[in-house]
Amino acid sequence: MLARPVIAVAALLVALAAIAAAIVVYDHGQQDKIGKGVTIGGVDVGGLKRDAAETKLRQQILAPLNREITVDHGSRRWRLTAREAKVATNLDATVADAVARSRQGNLLKRTWRGVTGEQLDARLQPEVTFSDAAVIRLLDRVRKSVNRPAMNATIKFAVSGPTTTPSHEGLALDATALHQKIKAALGSPTATRRFSASTHHVAPAVSTDKLIAQNATTLVVNREAFKLTVFKNLKEVKSYSVAIGAVGLDTPAGLYHIQNKAVDPAWTEPNSDWVPVADRGKVIPGGTPENPLKSRWLGIFNGAGIHGVDPSEYGTIGHAASHGCVRMRIADVEDLYPRVPVGAPIFIA
Repeated sequence: MLARPVIAVAALLVALAAIAAAIVVYDHGQQDKIGKGVTIGGVDVGGLKRDAAETKLRQQILAPLNREITVDHGSRRWRLTAREAKVATNLDATVADAVARSRQGNLLKRTWRGVTGEQLDARLQPEVTFSDAAVIRLLDRVRKSVNRPAMNATIKFAVSGPTTTPSHEGLALDATALHQKIKAALGSPTATRRFSASTHHVAPAVSTDKLIAQNATTLVVNREAFKLTVFKNLKEVKSYSVAIGAVGLDTPAGLYHIQNKAVDPAWTEPNSDWVPVADRGKVIPGGTPENPLKSRWLGIFNGAGIHGVDPSEYGTIGHAASHGCVRMRIADVEDLYPRVPVGAPIFIA
């Protein structure tokens, strides 16, 4: 009677030993296999052996990462190869990590997962590296070809009047946005790798309209023709006959600006050879017969200016007869005065 229980126990032990051996053998066979529910970079590698997983990842992750980046603008195109960008990824290490996670837990837990197909739900991301300096070099190539500097308007004064060279808008690459897009693409096997370079216009610091506004009123004195001309918005609006400085007391040539204005200006007799020593520095009140400036004054430079002249000296108009100033008939200087603001350029040729 005792033999039967012994036999039963022995049989159970043998069965358990067989099961244990089977579990060991099974687990040994799974040691290089990735568990169900494991993805690497979004690619399902569950149930694959290490070599098979690496092959699949090279096809679905590494190959796309090795495609070149292309940037275009109009008909022009620039390329950045994976080699130039030094694109690299740690797929082998990530696969090893996936295998290690699949081997977590004791022998029975691992076997139970394998037999039942229990999901690990492990989402691994391989590390992708690249050279940002290479991306910047690509952007520099695009920028050099695409960018166009803004051109400021310029003005030139001549005896015939002021003329302008018009302004032009510039063009600039939207480099920051493109930089971010390329970096994101280099690190993602699913991202687009072709981009159109966007640009924005760059306004000139001095536009044509701004330059015209700055020179809304300009004066030109043609000494040879004894003529003063007023230009409004670069167009001639009025001319006057004038007298200019006599030989040796020449009206100064060049570009100046109206420094000051006055109605019935006082006159301080200058420290000049043509003024008696006793009278130098003497102030002659405005509006008096002795005051030679007559009615209006527009200062130009170093004591020289535009002013009226006594009717008795109207005969000097059209001649080099003054002490350096621009003389005008009283009616003419009074007509000119409100047309010209302080700061207006005056070109004396």
